[in-house]
Amino acid sequence: MSLPRFKLQPGQSIFDQVVFAAIKAFVSGEYEAGQTFPSVRTLAADLKINPNTAHKVIQHLIQERWLEVHPGVGTVVAPPPLARPGDRKRLLHEELEQLAVEAKRLGLSLREVVEALGVQWSKLDKTSEGKEA
Repeated sequence: MSLPRFKLQPGQSIFDQVVFAAIKAFVSGEYEAGQTFPSVRTLAADLKINPNTAHKVIQHLIQERWLEVHPGVGTVVAPPPLARPGDRKRLLHEELEQLAVEAKRLGLSLREVVEALGVQWSKLDKTSEGKEA
């Protein structure tokens, strides 16, 4: 199994785009805990990226505990981490700050940002629900 198809965007870090696509696949339920993750070679070939970049992506996902290495099995999706309530706010602080700054730069209202977030949230939930059906 490979990552869901997505188009690499010019001018953006390939590494960041692939990491984001992988994490999106994990949180949306397209990949489940224990499921085998593509090898460096497979990831590089499927996405047409340099194998060194694919290796860095996988190592980063292992370091961030999204993936685990199981001898004899390979690299698999890790169980979701159980963050303490206080950790949840801290973990998202930087991303939320970036979102708020970008939304202000674009002249969006808080209501528009919340609505856009709701749409994205629903898309992720639909992906998970479609897997269960």
